Amino acid sequence: MDFKMNRRSLLGTGAAAAGAAMMGMPAMAQGQRVTVIDGYPDRSMWVQELSNFYLPEVNRRLVEMGLEEMDFQESYGGSIVRPRGVLEGMRLGLGDIGVVTTIFHSSLLPSQAISAVTPFISADARLVARSVDELATEFPDMNDEFVAENQVYLATGVVLNSYQMFGTNPINGLDDMANLRVAGAGYNLRYLEGLDGAAGVRGGLTDFYNMLQTGVVDAAMLWPEAANTFAIAEVAPYMLRADLGAVNSKTLTVNADFWATLDPAVQGVLREVGILYRDRLAEVAMERAAASEEAYVAAGGTIVDLDPEARSAWANAMPNIAQEWAAELDAAGKNGTAMLEAYIGKLIAGGETPARNWAEA
Repeated sequence: MDFKMNRRSLLGTGAAAAGAAMMGMPAMAQGQRVTVIDGYPDRSMWVQELSNFYLPEVNRRLVEMGLEEMDFQESYGGSIVRPRGVLEGMRLGLGDIGVVTTIFHSSLLPSQAISAVTPFISADARLVARSVDELATEFPDMNDEFVAENQVYLATGVVLNSYQMFGTNPINGLDDMANLRVAGAGYNLRYLEGLDGAAGVRGGLTDFYNMLQTGVVDAAMLWPEAANTFAIAEVAPYMLRADLGAVNSKTLTVNADFWATLDPAVQGVLREVGILYRDRLAEVAMERAAASEEAYVAAGGTIVDLDPEARSAWANAMPNIAQEWAAELDAAGKNGTAMLEAYIGKLIAGGETPARNWAEA
């Protein structure tokens, strides 16, 4: 199906307006039809901000510049694609603007894993988001991965401040994590390597409550907002604030064919507001984290801070998954090592002191 047939071009809108004027009718600016997609439901924080901030702000700026508004058609929650299907849907033109959840596509978008393979450095969503986007500007590899998927990269999205440990029994230090079965996903599971007997159990966020309640796992790695949303305090009332780190997991993109039809001024607005959207998501993530920790305690949870020395010991007990990641990119002709060094340099320049500098041997 050619979804371009459903788009109302600027030329067509102008012709319609001219015809209305000839008939003595008031001209109504319809705007170019733009399909906006995400597989997650509209209650998801980043989708709410997309709908309530990004899209209105784009149109506000277009009008301010004397340009035509866009006619945004928003489709979320699986109405066009499921969460894992946004990348393909955007490539095929099922959406013009969309939010890709990059953690589902480590083989196609390997550069996007950079914050996931560098834990124990930053729990500042704002710094991580800004640093990743700077890398995308400095290293074409990151953008090229989206070009290969027929998309234009606008901005990254960090929607959580930091992964933490939530246990069914008290977790006060590394000794308490020995032999634990821990629910997690993706690169998070590798954070357990090096801990005495700890084993990762793969699962989805929506499964963690039942996994903890039924004893399939003893603990789970997730972030405070998710713990609050899924009532984790009921089944895992002990949180160890280990500050494993913020992770970029979303990317705002535009279908490349659609992008090519846009006036450069409109492209500029989409990019500029994309950066504002990125920063807004990070701020909301930080605000919700603090409020969610308070809610977790109010629901009966207990929070303990991991001793800095123990945190460093945990980081240093892990294999260097960052250098493994970089080496794989290097072998594929990409600048993995250079990106890793640049990224950690940006975090340090932003005021962070790494528990482990993954760029070093």
